[in-house]
Amino acid sequence: MKNSLSRRTLLRAGAVLAGTSLIDIHKADALPHIIGATPALTPAEIAAIEAAIGKKGTYKDAEATYTIPMPRNDLKVTVKDQPVPTPFGFGGWVSIKKTMDGKSAVLMSDNVLLQEEVNTLITAVQANGLEVGAIHNHFFYEQPRIFYMHVHGMGSVEGLAQKYAKAIAETKIAPKNQPPAGPPPAKTGKDIFDVPQLNGIIKYEAAINGPTIKYTIGRKDLNVIAMGTEMTAAIGLNTWASFTGSMDSAFIAGDIAMLYHEVNNVIKALRANNLEVVAVHNHMLGDDPHMIFLHYLGNGPAVTLAKAFRTALDELGKPAGQMKM
Repeated sequence: MKNSLSRRTLLRAGAVLAGTSLIDIHKADALPHIIGATPALTPAEIAAIEAAIGKKGTYKDAEATYTIPMPRNDLKVTVKDQPVPTPFGFGGWVSIKKTMDGKSAVLMSDNVLLQEEVNTLITAVQANGLEVGAIHNHFFYEQPRIFYMHVHGMGSVEGLAQKYAKAIAETKIAPKNQPPAGPPPAKTGKDIFDVPQLNGIIKYEAAINGPTIKYTIGRKDLNVIAMGTEMTAAIGLNTWASFTGSMDSAFIAGDIAMLYHEVNNVIKALRANNLEVVAVHNHMLGDDPHMIFLHYLGNGPAVTLAKAFRTALDELGKPAGQMKM
């Protein structure tokens, strides 16, 4: 008879036991319950999230994750003195999914902040029983200066949504405090860019996001666990690339999710193709294996930028080897 503990199960077990100090969220007796798909959120739980936060989102069945976008429509941002739309990279989000044993849930969010808003939100987050996972930049040359704060927590689905709603209640992030998004653009990303050509280069399908297009790519080669929950693309474990501008003169910005041994190979690929590395950091705490995230920026012909991004993608998933000096 085959051993019932597969490599995938052992990875999950190790991650559960390794993270016991994070918000006191893991217990040794969780081990028997870690096998199987993440339980789905119920319609009542989804309704509770929407009611607490005051906005509807999207449920991704394959990842059992509910996500609400939290864009900063109040901000008018320029990069290198050129106006860029909010969907280019100034929209935050909050996601909730259950733990693998179904006994609890996890919230993760990425919040777009002016520098003077950062510490006010830190205080509110901690006062409401959530935690800060990371604070960092995603861009260079942007005006006004923008920072991103990753927030996480563990508890019941409804309880997490209520805690997050209370934490952001007095901020511009809260949907009730945001101006309307405005009329749809005269041209969408589908009209502006040769999407089939860019898809062919990047080898993924772009989503149309107002006047921009965006590629969001998970790490299906990895089994990353944090807080007893599978980290997947819908809850923040993803690589992405956003395009704005035009085919002849575009900006690209994005994020690459990496294991430690992939970091410098990705940096080398980006720099060899004239993309700027603007940040290297964590997004999560207690994730196993631990993921590093790199933000990059570039401008030029969209085809050239797409090829540069593809070279960085090609460095992901390679086995660790001895570093060459």
